Amino acid sequence: MGKARENVKNVGRNVKTNVKNAKDNVKTNVISAKDKIVKKKPKKLINIIFSQRTTIILALLIQFIFIFVTFQTLYNEYPYLHVAFATIAVVLAVYILNTNENPAYKLAWIIPLIALPVFTTVLYLILKNQYSTRKVRKTYAKRWETARAYLKTDRTLMQDIWDYSPQRYKLASYVDNYGGFPACANTRVTYFPSGEDKFEAMIRELKKAERFIFMEYFIIDNGEMWQEILEILLDKVSKGVEIRLIYDGMGSQFFLPFMYKQKLIEKGIKCMVFNRFRPFLSSIQNNRDHRKILVIDGKVAFNGGINIADEYINRVDRFGHWKDTAVMLEGDGVWNFTVMFLHMWDVISGTDDNYERYRVSCPRYDAKGFVIPYGDSPLDTENVGELVYMDMINNAKEYVYISTPYLIPDNEMLTVLDFAAKSGVDVRIITPEIPDKKYVSCITRSYHKDLLAMGVKVYEYKGGFNHAKQCLCDGRSAVVGTINFDYRSFYLHFECATYMHDTECIKVIKSDFDDMFENKCRQITAEDVNSRSPIEKFMAVILRTIAPLL
Repeated sequence: MGKARENVKNVGRNVKTNVKNAKDNVKTNVISAKDKIVKKKPKKLINIIFSQRTTIILALLIQFIFIFVTFQTLYNEYPYLHVAFATIAVVLAVYILNTNENPAYKLAWIIPLIALPVFTTVLYLILKNQYSTRKVRKTYAKRWETARAYLKTDRTLMQDIWDYSPQRYKLASYVDNYGGFPACANTRVTYFPSGEDKFEAMIRELKKAERFIFMEYFIIDNGEMWQEILEILLDKVSKGVEIRLIYDGMGSQFFLPFMYKQKLIEKGIKCMVFNRFRPFLSSIQNNRDHRKILVIDGKVAFNGGINIADEYINRVDRFGHWKDTAVMLEGDGVWNFTVMFLHMWDVISGTDDNYERYRVSCPRYDAKGFVIPYGDSPLDTENVGELVYMDMINNAKEYVYISTPYLIPDNEMLTVLDFAAKSGVDVRIITPEIPDKKYVSCITRSYHKDLLAMGVKVYEYKGGFNHAKQCLCDGRSAVVGTINFDYRSFYLHFECATYMHDTECIKVIKSDFDDMFENKCRQITAEDVNSRSPIEKFMAVILRTIAPLL
């Protein structure tokens, strides 16, 4: 009995000792972790301060301040300049009112002209009268004349579309005649409801490449996703496959190492940077290549909202679960994307490709319906991206489902949505719950009250960021691509998308929308809108005024 008690006491002492040791270890680890954080903070702060991003932002900010201070000082020192600048501001306002720009875009300039006539006048004249902008516009148009000749209209298909649906014929005819991209039959389309699904198929198809790989992306981030792709590209280069890569100078500016283009070229990958972002004021800096295109051997093409960065396949968590979508085309429709890519390559490089070298004979697919892979440019007068959406909404009979991360509709789009909802069409829009840009989310949410009053149903993707850009109409027509419902996509960016009518994958798109509405989204109510803070509402009023310029 005595031994038993002694053993119990020993066990108790051991437990106490172990608990004390565990507490000491926890304290030591916490202190060590805190020390590491403290040590890392200055290093991280130094990296941010001296980063390329900070340098460019500071350079642009200095230019803004210089213009404002210089001309405001002159304005205050010399009274006669009051009259001069006021006169110029009025003339500019009249000129802007008589341009063919969107009304909201005009208003976004006119209000600052009234509030800050000196600064806004000088800024407008600097941004709107630049040789570089005119040169790019001229080069793009000239190269497009060459590229357009390779995109032939299939008259037999157009007649079939007319016989089947005159409404679809009108849309196909518009995109062909004014966008430059013809409708295509014999195209099999696969829909991917997530970035992970698309990436898996993308890797599989890249490994099959035998002749060429064309890639055009807004963002390439030097993470796991890109490294897996790069490993395949380098292997293919060693086997004689031609690799061409275009990435946007702003979208990828802060995610790739310095002089990355040259490093890829040295490894055998042909690489071009679209509109490299430079630290000086220029309107051309606003025109970005927002497209996401992958063409493999002219047989397969990928398109959708998915950039090459780890958050798009949920390898990292930036804004909760990342929802995105894409499509894969096989067959005749791939040629539209091939020509689109080669045209952009020629614009950047100044070369003249023989497009026919990359045309292939496609096998016959048991593919229903037709597709229109199309692009949109800010350097012409056609708003193809917006007008395709508007046509779908206008012709909807039962429902229109829209998914977009950025919802900043212009007056024309609001009018179309209003008419559709009030005529009995079930109009639903999905936006993110967790935004990647808070000021954009503030503007987006400011439209909720207007949309709800129209009868439009608004949803937010729960616990994550919805980056998918797509539209579904009556289970018959769909668009999946890069085009957001905002001013940037409609007026400022180079965009692309795939319009589909009666293709098999539309059923899968419908199922994906149904799943989001039922399980992954929260419907916004009038109570939600009314409960938002006065500060948020005030900021929305200010930001909506200048939204077209953001």
